[in-house]
Amino acid sequence: MTHAQAAVLIEQHGGVATEHVSRQTTMLVVGEEGWPLEEDGQPSVKLLQIQKLVAEGVTIRLLQESEWLQALGLEERSQESRRLYTPAMLSGLLKVTVHRIRGWERMGLIRAVKRVFRLPYFDLQEVQSARRLSELLTAGVSERELEQSLRALPSVIRGDQRPFQQLEILARGQRVVVKDQHGLLIPTTRQRLLGFDEGSVAVDDPEHVPFCLKLDRANLLPQRSAEEWFAQGCQQNDEGELNEAIEAFRMALISDVPTAERQFHLAEALARSENPRGALERFYATVELDHDYLEAWTQIGSLHRELGEPELALMAFDVALEIHPDCPDAVLQKGETLSELGRGDEAVEQWNRYLTFDSRGPWAELARQRLETWGVTATPAE
Repeated sequence: MTHAQAAVLIEQHGGVATEHVSRQTTMLVVGEEGWPLEEDGQPSVKLLQIQKLVAEGVTIRLLQESEWLQALGLEERSQESRRLYTPAMLSGLLKVTVHRIRGWERMGLIRAVKRVFRLPYFDLQEVQSARRLSELLTAGVSERELEQSLRALPSVIRGDQRPFQQLEILARGQRVVVKDQHGLLIPTTRQRLLGFDEGSVAVDDPEHVPFCLKLDRANLLPQRSAEEWFAQGCQQNDEGELNEAIEAFRMALISDVPTAERQFHLAEALARSENPRGALERFYATVELDHDYLEAWTQIGSLHRELGEPELALMAFDVALEIHPDCPDAVLQKGETLSELGRGDEAVEQWNRYLTFDSRGPWAELARQRLETWGVTATPAE
């Protein structure tokens, strides 16, 4: 919810919205889109002012957005922050790539609340927390400063120990240094470390005698298990080294019996490297191994749309919805595909249905715009 939207609600319920904190302030509502921290990692100025006034004996209520909406009797609105979101929905809502969201899950930074046919659903607040902490660490705020700031937040805002666990995971990731063909790299920030020449050794230096060692070429080839190749592919994929990741995923498939998950990751890497046909074949290989791999079907539909094959895309989305009728990604994309095929009445049904899953993100706004274009008022089902 934006500040302007909150101000309208306050005035509708007899209150006065103010931009500044004073002794006349009776309530501070903290939004749930990330932590109330400034750009330097310190607690927000308003929050510190409120804490000072409360310590001086002024009565001020401190509420989270969902608690405030519930107090106003807006139960439906208060439930919005507790909705669960798929990676694709989060990508649009938070302007973070789906790939990065999946990477955060692999790190343990975010945890799926549930999975439906392998499709993870996440709590929005936890993902927003991870994104905000990641932004602050990348901007140069130290782990210690952030931990102190989090501990300074009232427990009503901070909740359990989860933000501290997220901070530890992120900070540990920043301390990991990867060596590639260009030197040393911090994977989480993509920053390179400057190397220093250790100095050359003169051939005629009596303390350093050069020698040659003949190695069998076969021994130079990395001997790794399928799991190790797969882990390497995931890391390289996260670091944007797509060609290397693709080869590692291929080696993982060659080294053992192919699995749906490894096929899916290879397909995703191919899609990111702008090879839609190659990605499409691998996504089909994924569902050949696991027919109910939901994300693979939605990706198949997306790629067919991208390639100008709406009829094939529609078939894929229909399969996805047979597997999981309440899959938001498939519902919205099916609506878009039906519209492309000139089947507007059927598309309207899908756009309206999507709004039952999401009412605040850009995809929800897209669905409303589509309905408006067709002269239909959004009427999401209860």
